[in-house]
Parts: sequence; C-alpha cells; structure tokens
Amino acid sequence: MTRIPAAERRAALIDAALRVVSRNGLAQATTRAIVAEAGMSLASFHYAFDSRDELIDELITTVVSREQQAVLPDLIPGQTLHEILEAGLLRYFEHLRADPEHEQAMLELTQYALRSPDRHPLAAAQYARYTALAAHALELAAKHTGARWRSPVDRVARVLVAFTDGLTLTWLVDRDDDAARAVATAAADALTRMADTR
Repeated sequence: MTRIPAAERRAALIDAALRVVSRNGLAQATTRAIVAEAGMSLASFHYAFDSRDELIDELITTVVSREQQAVLPDLIPGQTLHEILEAGLLRYFEHLRADPEHEQAMLELTQYALRSPDRHPLAAAQYARYTALAAHALELAAKHTGARWRSPVDRVARVLVAFTDGLTLTWLVDRDDDAARAVATAAADALTRMADTR
C-alpha cells in the first residue's frame, strides 16, 4: 500500500470535509463521515489531525485562501472605478452561482465558530481575512483609475464585505439572479461614491 505524505493526507481530508459540510451540513460532518468521503481509515485521520476541531479550523483557513481568486479585480485599461467594482462584484456572484453549497458551508462554519467560545477568534480571523482581501482589491482598483478613497480603505472594505455577505445570503434564499446582479450594480454605485475619481 502506498504511503500518502502527511501534507497530501491533510489536503485530501480538508477537501473531503468541505464536500461533506456542503452536502450534509456541519452537524453531519463527523470524523467517520469525513474519512469515508476521503476513502481513508480513521487512523489516517488521527495521523493528520489531532481532532475534528483542528480540521475545521484548517478548513476555514484553506477555503478563505481559495476565495482570493474571486475578489481580485481584472484591470483593463480605460475602465472606470465603477466598472471595475461592478465587474468584480459580478465575478464574485458568478463564483457563488457556480458552487452555492460551498458558500453555504462557509456561512455554516462561521456560525459554528461564533457559537463556540474557543473557536470565536477563528470567525474574527475569517472576516479579517475577507476585509484584507477586499481592501487589497479596492487599492488596486483605485490605483488603476487614479481614484482616491475618502475614508480609510479598511472602512470601505468592510462596506464591500457587508455587500457581498448580503448578496450571498439573499441569493441563497431566493436564487433570483437578476436581483443579485442589481445588488452588485447598486453596491458598485455606493462604493464609487466613497471615492474621489478623476
């Protein structure tokens, strides 16, 4: 039998955990369900992780890192700030539409972290990462267009994160694509008004 390196074993278990949480919810993501999904033994799990909570912590960190690709803007010469922001929000929405269970799992993991006193810092870290990614995207957009944010970019980033959270939850409930795209346009309008543009 081929021995799987520890890093590959951890990555496979994280991917399996995300599939189980996405499909069945966090309550059903037991250690046994995760190893069954990964096609591994229970001993393999304990070789890679000390506990299910450690795996869940790593899962949140991994998924937030992967979401970076959905928020960084495509910078095309001649675009306005509004066009860049709207395109980025619409790209995020297409990311949501492509894998809604993934985003639903992330919402569930956030709630799990908030309900567990020892995991609460993980939720704070998750949203700090979202805000940092949003701030980076906003800085790139402003630099590309010669705009200047009127408020500190971290504050504008929190507004962007709030818009994407609202868009995500509302769309998961009603699956109204047109309404979600209208929210993206309205969010781009509101964010653009927070900047001095040339």
